[in-house]
Amino acid sequence: MKKFIFLLLLSVFAPAVLTADGPHWAYPIKVEKNMAPGEEEPEPRRLAGSSQSYTQAQIDNLSSPPDWFPDQHAPMPAIVQRANGTTLACASCHLVSGHGHPESSHLSGLTAPYILRQLADFKSGDRKEPTRMGSIVKSMTEDEMKQAAQWFSSLKAGPWTKVVETDTVPKSYIGKGRMRFVAPGNETEPLGLRVVELPEDPIAATKRDPRSGFVAYVPNGSVAKGAALVTTGGAGKTMACAACHGADLKGVGDVPRIAGISPLYAARQLLGLKNGDRGGNSAVMMKAVAANLGEEEIVSIVAYLATLAP
Repeated sequence: MKKFIFLLLLSVFAPAVLTADGPHWAYPIKVEKNMAPGEEEPEPRRLAGSSQSYTQAQIDNLSSPPDWFPDQHAPMPAIVQRANGTTLACASCHLVSGHGHPESSHLSGLTAPYILRQLADFKSGDRKEPTRMGSIVKSMTEDEMKQAAQWFSSLKAGPWTKVVETDTVPKSYIGKGRMRFVAPGNETEPLGLRVVELPEDPIAATKRDPRSGFVAYVPNGSVAKGAALVTTGGAGKTMACAACHGADLKGVGDVPRIAGISPLYAARQLLGLKNGDRGGNSAVMMKAVAANLGEEEIVSIVAYLATLAP
């Protein structure tokens, strides 16, 4: 197995890519059961505090995602709210909050120039995303790319992931939307050397609730190990992240925030740097930074970063 590595220049617009060489836990893309909690609820679907209602079919429509709280954000550009005929609507994966689910990226708290640079890397092929983003970006116009980048960069990042250190984790499956859910039966299994992210409220998550976050289960002791790697470089194992990402790891200028991000998404970016899927100018420095990290270091780093305030 190739060891992949996590990109501390956290990227944008990247749903998971299934690779033959990567650790399977990092790529929740193969649907194991075509089901999700809450399917038995009566139509239409509603959320507390929202005056909107949608059928589940409307919620699952990636061309026109639900907007539960339209009065809580600026008007969305057309490309964010609706498909343009050849692309999907940006908010379908990244949510109206910009937080996204573990299978996609956090866009809130990123700058417009950084988002545009990642889109350009997708479009040129320097950054590979064969299952979705590569084809989506190739169909976007320059104006649509600018509009999406500017709108998402206006969103403030907020708490989204709760980290729990443990030796065991609820048994789960990858269901509709490539999201992992707790399996029926309330059984547990050893966590081992992996990260498992589950929705805090699975029914809310299947409704694409922009307020409903996730719980990340990580190995016992991984947060402290990650803190040492992130803050000191781990005695030459890597570089201290604050040198580029700022003292609070919330980004500096065109360098993105890495504090408070999904650990699964973060792991995939490090892995993409290691195996060459993550290219472009923004990846050059990070390849050297991540070169000596193994799977245990990756798990520890992403566990620690997820505990930080975004």
